Amino acid sequence: KIMLTICKRFSHISTRRFISSGKVYPNAYEAVKDIKDGSMLCVGGFGLCGIPENLIDGIKKAGTKNLTCVSNNAGVDDFGLGLLLQTGQIKRMVSSYVGENKHFEKLYLTGHLEVELTPQGTLAERLRAGGAGIPAFYTPTGNATVIQEGGFPIKYKPAVDADSNEDPKKKKSLEVEIASKSKESRVFNGKNYVLEEGIVGDYSIVKAWKGDTQGNLIFRSTARNFNPDCAKAGKICIAEVEELVEPGTLSPDEIHLPGIYVNRIIKGEKYEKRIEKVTTAGTGSAKLDPTRERIVRRAAKEFKDGMYVNLGIGMPTLASNFIPEGMIVDLQSENGLLGMGPYPEKDKVDADLINA
Repeated sequence: KIMLTICKRFSHISTRRFISSGKVYPNAYEAVKDIKDGSMLCVGGFGLCGIPENLIDGIKKAGTKNLTCVSNNAGVDDFGLGLLLQTGQIKRMVSSYVGENKHFEKLYLTGHLEVELTPQGTLAERLRAGGAGIPAFYTPTGNATVIQEGGFPIKYKPAVDADSNEDPKKKKSLEVEIASKSKESRVFNGKNYVLEEGIVGDYSIVKAWKGDTQGNLIFRSTARNFNPDCAKAGKICIAEVEELVEPGTLSPDEIHLPGIYVNRIIKGEKYEKRIEKVTTAGTGSAKLDPTRERIVRRAAKEFKDGMYVNLGIGMPTLASNFIPEGMIVDLQSENGLLGMGPYPEKDKVDADLINA
């Protein structure tokens, strides 16, 4: 009887604490306005898929500057983190792919942006390690390259004004102001490895599909991408969701990220969910340049029946067009989508389900 009474009282107390969460903020601006100048942000998303649109807009409105942003990429000129590049709020980008943002390129080449390029898998593991309390780890990726040896230009000395129409690439030389440092290497079982440090951000901003007021999150399809790792790597995690529900609505088995990792949560006001390049069935078979086709066909000869093949952006993806008939190869997209099929019909396009 005593134990039953205690259990009832404990259950009652737990339920009261469970419901009275102080994690919910009224809007994006309120959730991010106290982020200090010079902070490091871990930003979820892959390309434009699964990016925290509203929180980025909130930071833009807050005017926070000199930010270091750790993200797979920097959005495009007028969307995603590209908006913060336009306003000059980002001092340094730690990224793995930056090819879709012309303004990014110009800022970097004119000495107005610091860029720390990191191999994509290494970036994901650096975030995961930081979130797990692991200060550093060894990886074979980047060994005996500029990644390990150092000397990569993180920042050039300002050459032309960032707003100038002059093409920085046409200048005779670009003087390096900050270069990357060499990294420790070590041999394990006869193979060379590079020491990479885990990343711990002051804040992380992430986007999920559904969440409850306790911060438990569910991601949808490929919009999950870097979001869980970024969430765990931030000392303070701020999440935005498309649908915010009461505790108990989400099944525990559905939750991808427990609320213990999330400090603040908002319901996003609106979502554009832009897709960088939409390709639908019947529109993806553009004629290849003969030289490129020869390279792609040669790459496809490496495929063997039963293989799992990760296809990078650009020409590697085209190699899938030349898989011999009768051969079964499971294709994986750069953003982790395993089991890629043909391009979707126009009415089946889904911004949360994209390849790289």
